[in-house]
Amino acid sequence: MAQSETSTEDEEGGSGGGPTQVLEFGLGDETYCLDIDVIDEIVDAGQLTRIPNSPPQVEGVMDLRGRTTSIINPKTVFDIEEDGERNRIIVFDPDAIGDQGTIGWIVDEVYQVSNITPDDVDETTTANDENVHGIVKGDDKFVVWVDPDIVGDQ
Repeated sequence: MAQSETSTEDEEGGSGGGPTQVLEFGLGDETYCLDIDVIDEIVDAGQLTRIPNSPPQVEGVMDLRGRTTSIINPKTVFDIEEDGERNRIIVFDPDAIGDQGTIGWIVDEVYQVSNITPDDVDETTTANDENVHGIVKGDDKFVVWVDPDIVGDQ
């Protein structure tokens, strides 16, 4: 019976190196993803209040269920110049991202949740970037797997 419990843990992404669920989203023409475990919710982009003298990646703040949430533009962080819809906000779980408070990323589009395995990830092209987990090789595209802490490092 203990053996069946262990295999269930491995299938759910436990310590056995099983699949990881990631959320794929679009910024300009590129597709990125984040580990689903760091995401609290996805909401429609609403009215933002600009903050004077804030860093360039901070678009402003908004009230989400009584919490003041800082909204970050990851296009500024990743140096993406293309304009896009900017119609969704990925809100991070404050407990999962350290002491950055409640933050969200404004993105052009949210695509899907995918399961990826270690074999799907090419880490050789991102060896010197601790904020990029790797490039996920899909059927007809590459997806950049990023860490939300990249914003805090700017």
